[in-house]
Amino acid sequence: MRHHNNIEDGRHLRAMKTRNKIINSAHHVFLKEGFQNTTIKQIIGHAKTGYGTAYGHFKGKDDLLVILMEDVMNKFFDIAHTPFFPATRDEAKQIIQGQVLEFLKIADNEREIMKVFSEAIGLSHTINQKWEEIRQRFIQSITKDITYSQAKGLARTDLKAEVVARSWFFSNEMYQWEIVFKKNEYSLEEIAHTLTTMYVDAIYL
Repeated sequence: MRHHNNIEDGRHLRAMKTRNKIINSAHHVFLKEGFQNTTIKQIIGHAKTGYGTAYGHFKGKDDLLVILMEDVMNKFFDIAHTPFFPATRDEAKQIIQGQVLEFLKIADNEREIMKVFSEAIGLSHTINQKWEEIRQRFIQSITKDITYSQAKGLARTDLKAEVVARSWFFSNEMYQWEIVFKKNEYSLEEIAHTLTTMYVDAIYL
């Protein structure tokens, strides 16, 4: 029985290695060619594997880009899930500004692959859907933080938490893309400070 398990473990390990090799090759080719010009043929050529193997793991290039998106987005989600239990308005502002700055830094560091995501969002229904799903996750996380602040008497309760969360997320998203495409000459610190001050002044008491 153990021998059978060893064979299974060996197969599983080889499959994981192959899968990771294809993902790494996809990352390389997407950066070099962009989304539209990338083909599965180029990816498997770089990974030195066959069509059957590639399609055994992935449905196509959209599927591969979704995996790369999830990988990058998990870095953003780690920030969104920073524990948020402020006791005062100033403490809330400090946490939020830290989150915004980290969010913008990731956009800056991941600029090249984010450009590929942006191109793909406009071309692929699958990628567009994935981006919408990512947006919703962010908005839910922000809504939770606003609701906490409202319950603690730190934030205005005459504003609907989810509507505020949506406008806050889209402000951040706009600057994220400006940083990716180098359309902004201001420092990340300055953007984070300005965004946070406007937001906190608008909803915190």
